[in-house]
Amino acid sequence: MSTLLIVIIVLAVIFDFINGFHDAANSIATIVSTKVLTPFQAVIWAAFFNFVAYFIFRDHEVANTVAKTVNSGSYDLIVVLAGVIASIIWNLITWWYGIPSSSSHTLIGGFAGAAIAHAGFSSINWSLNGGISLTFIFILLAPLIGMIISIFITLVTIQQNFWLKITIIVTVVTCCLVFIHFKKPFEFWGLLGLGVIFIVSYFINYFRGETATRTNNMYKRLQLVSSATFSIGHGGSDAQKVIGIIGAAMVAQNIIPDVSHIPTWVPFVCYTSIGLGTMSGGWRIVKTMGTRITKVTPLEGVMAETAGAITLFTAANLGAPVSTTHTIAGAIVGVGATKRLSAVRWGITVNLIWAWVLTIPVSALIAAGLYWFFHLFSV
Repeated sequence: MSTLLIVIIVLAVIFDFINGFHDAANSIATIVSTKVLTPFQAVIWAAFFNFVAYFIFRDHEVANTVAKTVNSGSYDLIVVLAGVIASIIWNLITWWYGIPSSSSHTLIGGFAGAAIAHAGFSSINWSLNGGISLTFIFILLAPLIGMIISIFITLVTIQQNFWLKITIIVTVVTCCLVFIHFKKPFEFWGLLGLGVIFIVSYFINYFRGETATRTNNMYKRLQLVSSATFSIGHGGSDAQKVIGIIGAAMVAQNIIPDVSHIPTWVPFVCYTSIGLGTMSGGWRIVKTMGTRITKVTPLEGVMAETAGAITLFTAANLGAPVSTTHTIAGAIVGVGATKRLSAVRWGITVNLIWAWVLTIPVSALIAAGLYWFFHLFSV
C-alpha cells in the first residue's frame, strides 16, 4: 500500500468524521427542537444508530455507485486525493456558515471534477445504471419524495376518524410489503415493525382516551423510534459514500478489482468515524434545520423523520447516493405545508436549494484546481 493511498484513506476518514458533525443536524434537528431529547442526548442517540447501520447495510450498493462515478482507468490517486480534499474544504465552508449542503454530493462532485481535469468529460460514467446520472436524478427526487411521503403520512395521522386512519395505515403497509421487492430482509421487517409500532401506539392512545397531553406524549415516544430509524438510514447512506471513494482509490492501485471486494476493516472504520462525527454535534446547522424552515411539534417531527427514513432506505435499495440533507429538508417542508403554505419559510428554503444546486459544480471546480496544482508538483 503506497504512502499516497494511506494519505487518501486518512483524509477520507477525516471527511467521514466531518460528514458526521456536518450532517448531525439531519438526525437530531427535529428531536432537539421538539425538546424530546437534550442536544447531548440526541447526538449520542443518533451516533449510536449511525453505527448500527454497519450491521444492516452489508451490500455496499451505494458505495459501488460512488466508486463508478468515474470510469475505471480514467483516474489515478491524484484525482481521488484532489476530490477528497475539495470535499473537505466545501464541507467546512458550508458548516462554518451554517448551510446544510450535501456531504454526499460534494464528495461526488469533487471526484468528478478532478477526473474531468485529468481526462476530460469522457471520464465520467453518465449511465443511469450506477453512474452519475442516477445521482443527478435523485438530487431532484429525494426532497420531493421526502416531501410527498411526509405530506401523506401527516394527513393520514391527523385524520379525526380513528378507524379510517388505522385502515389506511394497514392498507398502505400491506401493499408495500406485498408488492415491493425488498433486496434486504431488514427493509421488509423494518417496515412491518414501524407499521406495528404506530398502529399499537394509536390503539393504546385511543382506548386510554385521546387527550391533547396523552397524544403529545405518545408522539414524543414515537419520535425516539423515528429518529433512530432515520439515523440508521443516515449512517447507512453517508458512510457508504466514503467506502466507495476509498474503494475507488484501492481499485486505482489494483489492490481490489471492485468495491464488492473492499476489505472488511474499511466499512467498520467508516461507520465508526461518522458515528463519532455525529457525537461532536453540528450546532450551527441544527438551528436552520430544526427551527428556521418551519416550527416543528413532536407529531410533525415523527412524520418528517419517518418520511426521511423511508426515502433513504428506498434510495439505498436502488443504490442511489442521495443526500440526507435534501431528504429531511424536503420532509420538513412537507410537514409544514400540511398546516398551511405560509407555515414554511420559503425564503430559507430557496437559500437551501441554491446551496444544493451549487454544491456539485463548486466542489468540482475546487477539485479541478487542486488536481492541476498537485499535477504541477508531480511532473
